[in-house]
Amino acid sequence: MSAVRVEKPGLLSTVQDLGRPGYAHLGISASGAADALALRLGNLAVGNEHDAPAIEMTLVGGTFGFEADAVVAITGADFGPRLATRTIPRWQAVEVRRGDRLELGPSRSGARCYLCVRGGIDVPRVFGSASTHVLTGIGGWHGRPLAAGDVLPIGAPSRGGACRSLDLRWIESAYAPAPLRITRGPQADWFDDGMLDRLRSSTYSVLEQSNRMGIRLAGPAITRASTRQLVTEGVALGAIQIPESGQPIVLFVEHQTTGGYPKIAAVCTADMHRVGQLRPRDRVGFELRTLEEAWALDRELERVTRALGSTEAA
Repeated sequence: MSAVRVEKPGLLSTVQDLGRPGYAHLGISASGAADALALRLGNLAVGNEHDAPAIEMTLVGGTFGFEADAVVAITGADFGPRLATRTIPRWQAVEVRRGDRLELGPSRSGARCYLCVRGGIDVPRVFGSASTHVLTGIGGWHGRPLAAGDVLPIGAPSRGGACRSLDLRWIESAYAPAPLRITRGPQADWFDDGMLDRLRSSTYSVLEQSNRMGIRLAGPAITRASTRQLVTEGVALGAIQIPESGQPIVLFVEHQTTGGYPKIAAVCTADMHRVGQLRPRDRVGFELRTLEEAWALDRELERVTRALGSTEAA
């Protein structure tokens, strides 16, 4: 059987794909990879469809054994991947042999890395997705983080060959430190004059309490001018809520589907992969963009990502 055996699971390792959009009306957020770009690029490197399930590791990587020959790619943060005594490169396809052991350690940069295997991790779909929703215990491998002794089946390859290479210079630029680009939120006018300027001109620290539900920030408080109470309404990935404390919360992949805190801004979709790589104590700034600019950024990211996967191995 073609499978990946979990010898050490790391701090928080789960099976993820690109999530299950379309069920917010049932109270189910999309979940999915915290860094969707890294997962997509890893799948392109090994010749999978872009949304094939992979293993997401957080802050500390795991150790994995292979029960058959396989083709893998490690993408996202640098967890120092090694096969036996050999360090292997990230962002490209690597052949592993039956009996090989892949080891990943603590993060050297960023928060999450991905182990993509040609054929994908073969787990049942729940509401159309293989993603683990940690808070509710659905999807993935029995609805939970991976544990030592788990044996994850590998699916059959669905495409005709691995991508020859990925553009490492473009990838480096996509993850380079820069302010997160944001647009005005639906309640931006509920805040004191200058609060949106304060948000975009200040630097915030990522708190330890951050998780897949939300990235909690600490820095200059954002204060409200309005005393109105917001009727609970639907919320979206990347929305920046301001609770009573005035400290921003960026809603993340397992965010609640409704909320009652006003939203001063939202992170552009084109920058959500960088949100997925934020670690506790990282520093974050913001840059205001128009909706038209945000849409253009998203279209350009999609164009480049698809172009990277268009070159197939002969």
